[in-house]
Amino acid sequence: MFPLPQRESTAPTAPSGSTSSRDMDSGYGDDLQGECLRKPDWKQSKLYGVGDPMAMFSSDSSCLSSRGRVIKWFWDSAEEGYRTYHMDEFDEDKNPSGIINLGTSENKLCFDLLSRRLTQSDMLHMEPSLLQYPDWRGHLFLREEVARFLSFYCKSPAPLKPENVVVLNGCASLFSALATVLCEAGEAFLIPTPYYGAITQHVYLYGNVRLAYVYLDSKVTGLNTHPFQLTVEKLEMALEGVNSEGVKVKGLILINPQNPLGDIYSPEELQEFLGFAMRHQLHVIMDEVYMLSVFEESLGYQSVLSLERLPDPQRTHVMWATSKDFGMSGLRFGILYTENQHVATAVASLCRYHGLSGLVQYQMAQLLRDHDWISQVYLPENHARLKAAHTYVSDELRALGIPFVSRGAGFFIWVDLRKYLRQGTFEEEVLLWRRFLDNKVLLSFGKAFECKEPGWFRIVFSDKKNRLCLGMQRVRQVLEGQSQVVEDASPCHTQDPSTQPI
Repeated sequence: MFPLPQRESTAPTAPSGSTSSRDMDSGYGDDLQGECLRKPDWKQSKLYGVGDPMAMFSSDSSCLSSRGRVIKWFWDSAEEGYRTYHMDEFDEDKNPSGIINLGTSENKLCFDLLSRRLTQSDMLHMEPSLLQYPDWRGHLFLREEVARFLSFYCKSPAPLKPENVVVLNGCASLFSALATVLCEAGEAFLIPTPYYGAITQHVYLYGNVRLAYVYLDSKVTGLNTHPFQLTVEKLEMALEGVNSEGVKVKGLILINPQNPLGDIYSPEELQEFLGFAMRHQLHVIMDEVYMLSVFEESLGYQSVLSLERLPDPQRTHVMWATSKDFGMSGLRFGILYTENQHVATAVASLCRYHGLSGLVQYQMAQLLRDHDWISQVYLPENHARLKAAHTYVSDELRALGIPFVSRGAGFFIWVDLRKYLRQGTFEEEVLLWRRFLDNKVLLSFGKAFECKEPGWFRIVFSDKKNRLCLGMQRVRQVLEGQSQVVEDASPCHTQDPSTQPI
């Protein structure tokens, strides 16, 4: 997604130190080793911003309504790379010079396991109720299985209840529905940056709801801190700043594990963030779509549903989907778990536009009840394949001398390419992104995630080895050429651009 304009606020801070250089066992390590990179001046560090998708809007589509023109503009301006990829997709036999997609967060590692499970005889069932209109919350048999599934895999202290479950066609629809039923037009959700940028569209296109950014940066301020770390203090400062601009904040969006950082919030951090929201009477949307994609066992991920007590259960709403953890992004299956029956009913009313067929609901119930296959076959193999792919890309980045952030969860590595920008601007970041695309490899650039430091990119590693190898080869080719460009532009003309002063 291309960047959208926003209002920003700054406050003076001390110049930042280098980013983390701890070892990989603690989650960071030589992923940011020896960082002597050219950086922007952070003396005026941005604390918060308010998204304003209309600020640069323009359209000549006179046949559309004003809403229609905005929707079309989002598509035209935000999907260039994805559209280009689909017109020239890599295929080993049919189109070997096509684009390798290391930009879209999909798990392409386990189709063999999934295809065998989804074509077993228990998946093939037909009865009249599956062809008729269901309860818009989802068939009861499915909501019962979802409740049991979440109770088991989220390790909830008490069994979760099917009446608190609503089923939709994916988390994009769920974000849209929640924004519409929780906020008035023009109100906002707080969200830490960098974040999965498509949420901007999800909450805006139907509900006209905005995002208020809690800007995080890569500087490390102490032994127990890490790059892009969220704290309650940062939430408080951002909320105060947004309120001072007359924008009403109705909630907080947290992604755990985080996209694009792979951060995992500890139970203590979750309690602090939920406590902050309760003090300010904010709803919390917990996106846990990567909860079963934590492949480093030492990380000890815990769902918010595992907490003994939620500070404000009536304002805490949890979403999950099969798109990431089960590599089924095309199936479009997402769930909401909320104890607030007013919210559940309002979202369910919108499910008449975002519902699932009865046949898909039946198949999902069969899949989610098969704990033996999930726990003994799928998850161990999926985690092993994710870890191997992650190791390969990490080693390639180290060989290139590129710092990165990666915590052992999700499908992506947050890569620091700031040394390949001559002036450290977002314009240069987009130009570098285009060079990758011209060289037939699609990445995601940092501004699409509202990162405030130009030069960060997200690389998705959850793909087959042959595509990863070719994709990283194309990345290397671009960076070698860009390194020469930066070196030639340097007034010192030094041999190694990575040792240029900050």
